[in-house]
Amino acid sequence: GFGYSQTTVGLYTLLGLALITLRRLGIAGRLTGVFSDLASVSGIAGWTLIFIAAFMAIIGHDFGLTNIDTRDWGGLLITLVVAITAIVASLPLGILLALGRRSQMPIARTLSIVFIEFWRGVPLITVLFMASVMIPLFMPEGVNFDSLLRALIGVTLWQSAYMAEVIRGGLQAIDKGQYEAADAMGLTYWQSMRLVILPQALKHVLPGIVNTVISVFKDTSLVSIVGIFDLLGATQSTLADAAWSSPVQSPTGYLVVASVFFFFCFGMSRYSIYLEKKLDRGH
Repeated sequence: GFGYSQTTVGLYTLLGLALITLRRLGIAGRLTGVFSDLASVSGIAGWTLIFIAAFMAIIGHDFGLTNIDTRDWGGLLITLVVAITAIVASLPLGILLALGRRSQMPIARTLSIVFIEFWRGVPLITVLFMASVMIPLFMPEGVNFDSLLRALIGVTLWQSAYMAEVIRGGLQAIDKGQYEAADAMGLTYWQSMRLVILPQALKHVLPGIVNTVISVFKDTSLVSIVGIFDLLGATQSTLADAAWSSPVQSPTGYLVVASVFFFFCFGMSRYSIYLEKKLDRGH
């Protein structure tokens, strides 16, 4: 049957806000024809996800939906939830951090540098352990912060720091004349970023963005260390079950996991090549 959890509500809200942010930035529609369709859909999809989250939070019980605890989630679902959340949420956050690091305002620049350097200097395993073990110690008594949601926040913040540096590289590659042209047109800072600078910067660093996306997709397997059974964790749990014991159990299980990761990562890399050709940055 169908079910929901508080984490599902929060996840839908987070993804919805991220999609709306991308739509408001107006960047996607200026990259390619493919992204143009994505831009027009992202705003609708974002508001739809927020509406679903509100609907589930307000009247979910009236329809007899079962509250499924995230501890009962596992396998490929967890892998996709962690990866998609980190990818979608880290991109707009990374853009803001990259702009902040290049900002002329000392406070914004300092805060962005501290945030980026801190998260880049901490291994993801440490982030996951901090989110799993340390955060509950600072919560008020009786407050239970969902373990999956903690992991999602940790991975997203960690990923956004790397995404910010990739995007900053694209911003530095833009010729100074582009900034001057935007100023000459009377555009505000945010208009020039949205209409002139960011579309070009993101084109230049598209391979780096996709490489970062592939990296975080593979890093989702680390959540199994803190007791969240993603695809790899669920496979290892199955291998430890004597009822499933066989001579080919271990190689078969890991081969399936490797095949799934290869399928997604290879697909993303090929799509990146397709977009690079469509963008035709050489002209």
